[in-house]
Amino acid sequence: MTDFEKNNTTRKGPSKMAEGMAMQRSAESMLPESERICYDPYAIRFINPEILKFAAAHPAEAQAKLEEMERQFPGLDNSIRARVRYFDEVIEKMCSDRLEQLVILGAGYDTRAYRLAGLKNARVFEVDHPDTQFFKMEKIREVFGGLPNHVVYVPIDFEFEDLGDKLRANDYSPDQKTLFVLEGLIMYLPQKAVDETFEFIVHNAGMGSAILFDYYPASVVDGSSGSEIAKNIRNFTQMVGEPLQFGIPDGEIVRTLTEYGFSEVRNVTSEEYRNLFFHGKNAGRQVCDLLAFVSAEVGR
Repeated sequence: MTDFEKNNTTRKGPSKMAEGMAMQRSAESMLPESERICYDPYAIRFINPEILKFAAAHPAEAQAKLEEMERQFPGLDNSIRARVRYFDEVIEKMCSDRLEQLVILGAGYDTRAYRLAGLKNARVFEVDHPDTQFFKMEKIREVFGGLPNHVVYVPIDFEFEDLGDKLRANDYSPDQKTLFVLEGLIMYLPQKAVDETFEFIVHNAGMGSAILFDYYPASVVDGSSGSEIAKNIRNFTQMVGEPLQFGIPDGEIVRTLTEYGFSEVRNVTSEEYRNLFFHGKNAGRQVCDLLAFVSAEVGR
């Protein structure tokens, strides 16, 4: 056991949002191969067994809960599952283009380092709050019998610790081709943490590097959006203790990222990812038009 793990045996507990995202991936993975949008065979291992037992013993009640969530957040589940698929494809493409490092910020229960074959040839830095990361490391040991050599676990509290210091202390190389993935993260960070994270990425990545993340418009975060789902998302995140804190000014994603120093910004709207993934048997599945994905280039 590392010193880090010994010092975190009294943690408050892992992220509920991380478990919720694992539930999304697990549910989609149970669909027939011809229908599922994404596939993660390990996601189920990060779900509280009591939840699984309840669903198995009370299927009607479990289904009713799912239907109630869909009424409150129409299409959001499908957008989250499309995000997994889209991010997987971007990562796999960069692996084929000789990606050297993958930095997953707010890694939660992300399993890409263990299920995407191309990442075996890259160094993967999983960066997350120690409470969540310690729990994840325990589960990874259960599943694989140990921690993989190509994954580096970097504990951090984004609000109080410096990302650059933590990565450099774990042998991150600013000269290598790197992809930074922030999946379901920036909306939960304060402005200062986002500014510092983006500034580090812009100035500490090799040629051909990129960033990939998803975001809500600022109107969702600050409560000025008049849509019912926006209000529900904001209220729900506050209720679970992980409130929204950062949004991109509505319609200003390209300008915002350009001002940070990124280039070749590609914004993927809900309409675009609906057209990419939801056709054939999935044509009738609704998505949430508030959640968008974006990639941009960076590199010295």
